[in-house]
Amino acid sequence: MAQPKVLASVSERANYRELFLVRIREQSYFFLLTLPAIVLLVFLFLYPLVSFFTRSLFDPSWTTEHYVQAATGAAWGKIFRNTFEISLFTTLGCLFLGYPLAYLLANISNRRRNLLLPLIIIPFWTSVLVRAYAWIGVIGRQGVFNVALTDLGLISSPLALLYNRPGVYIGMIHYLLPFMIFAIFAVMSGIPKTLLQAAEGLGASPLRSFLRVYFPLSLPGVGAGCLLVFSLALGFFITPALLGGPKEVMLSMIIEQQISQALNWGFAAALSVILLVITLGFYLIYNRFMSFERLYGGEKR
Repeated sequence: MAQPKVLASVSERANYRELFLVRIREQSYFFLLTLPAIVLLVFLFLYPLVSFFTRSLFDPSWTTEHYVQAATGAAWGKIFRNTFEISLFTTLGCLFLGYPLAYLLANISNRRRNLLLPLIIIPFWTSVLVRAYAWIGVIGRQGVFNVALTDLGLISSPLALLYNRPGVYIGMIHYLLPFMIFAIFAVMSGIPKTLLQAAEGLGASPLRSFLRVYFPLSLPGVGAGCLLVFSLALGFFITPALLGGPKEVMLSMIIEQQISQALNWGFAAALSVILLVITLGFYLIYNRFMSFERLYGGEKR
């Protein structure tokens, strides 16, 4: 009487073993398909990071002097402060300009949206170097902007908008604004308009329904846009180098200077590692409060 149960048990084990082998084959195929991408990522991203990290500790031999110098030097503290101030105010400027534009794109007809989107995308076709030189011709003392205001009698002398902090803000906001717009627009386009209609149907004013319903739902896009713009701004080089003055020195400019002029690869590598750690820290903070899963369409656990 026990023989059928034994046969059933043997059959079940065979089925489990076959399913296990099928899963192993599927995972092997998946690994082989992704292996070229993994090798490419390791070669292009992981290897340079590891190389710079080891150089910061072993140039010319084992030492932590480069990190101590970056942490204790008064001049480096000022450069770190400049980098964070410029990145922060650039992010706030992009948010101030980008949120209304993203809201406009998310709440107009498809035909009008198709006409406006190319105006935001087209600047990406121009290199950051060309944009910086274009701004020199626009906001310089003899640039188009100052000449137009002077001819209209609105100013008596040219405004100082170049080779200072305002020039850096103008150039960086112009370049990074599309990143903020698209990050917020991606979230706003998924917000059902029926929610606002329901809030207004319950007696809320348009402003109250926006502040209590629409704005909280758009916060993941705001957080993602701020994170993206701030991270990119931390590593900016060309725009502050061309549009800024001697006081607007950012960390990326010092890294380039240490490599190309001072040939101090160890200290440049240490500054690069510090900048990378700071950037990763902001990513972790975003994930702690906003969660990447909400940005990608999932729910925060």
